[in-house]
Amino acid sequence: MSRHIDVLLLLALPASGKSEVRRYLASLSPEECHEQFGIGHTVQLDDFPYVHIMRRISDELTARGREGLFFISPALPFRDPIDWLTLIELVNEDYADLVAGRKPEPPAAAPWLFERIDAARVRAGGARALATTPADLREAIAVALEPDAADLLAAKVAEVPDSLEGKTVVIEFARGGAAGSPMPLPRPFGYRHSLPQLAPEILEKASILYIWVTPEESRRKNEARTDPDDPGSILHHGVPLAVMYGDYGCDDMQWLLDQSDEPDTVRVERDGRVYHLPLGRFDNRVDRTTFIREDPANWSPADVAALQAGLKEAFDPLVQDR
Repeated sequence: MSRHIDVLLLLALPASGKSEVRRYLASLSPEECHEQFGIGHTVQLDDFPYVHIMRRISDELTARGREGLFFISPALPFRDPIDWLTLIELVNEDYADLVAGRKPEPPAAAPWLFERIDAARVRAGGARALATTPADLREAIAVALEPDAADLLAAKVAEVPDSLEGKTVVIEFARGGAAGSPMPLPRPFGYRHSLPQLAPEILEKASILYIWVTPEESRRKNEARTDPDDPGSILHHGVPLAVMYGDYGCDDMQWLLDQSDEPDTVRVERDGRVYHLPLGRFDNRVDRTTFIREDPANWSPADVAALQAGLKEAFDPLVQDR
């Protein structure tokens, strides 16, 4: 193995163990990351904080007697599914900031974030949403969301290292479709449509670590992890049941593998260029990750060993040719 994985796409249904795997990898030393899994010390990106902000915006609007911009209600999926691709555009921007070492310092976090969301939506093929809101109402929502937006900005800036040399950027997101959907999933649902939305700078360096659970296990673990008092938490947020069935009742990863013209890869086409993303699958159908939510002092050696063995098996195909 000559070098480490530069970009690792961490993909799975909700509550499958993605965030727990991220937390575990972040707990390792750079030497352990490289020797055990062929990755550098991790720098982490996730689209969930943007979903949380978009829900908060919608909640603030409905609390004022208006329709939610992004969600009709807290229990329902996106009003416009194009926002699955909006999220990818926001991740692209975060990745570009990592590469450039940019640490934004806007005068206020909420208006900065509102503009970012609108611009990403346009790049995804949608229309501006927040710009259509009356200025006084948009300002009131910005005041209400400033603490949440400031937290998101602080977390984003904290991930920007002095250099990416020797590091692996881990990008986490979940995609799927309605339960019982035939393949291929329609645009913009599933990995089939979100992966080609990723920037070429990501695709040319990316490998996929896919965490395999059934939709039934995903729903069970989602219910078990949900803390209603901590809806913005990476580890403890809950996905509404209607979303679990409507957007995550299945996913298309196996279909993509079956369609690829190279084994154990996902074929992605963007702007006339073809990328083959190597894929390793971590089998978590029998849960090996939930213990990571606990204090590391309470992690049992047996649980850690089982997780390490499963991850090594998944990573081996990704690193054997490096």
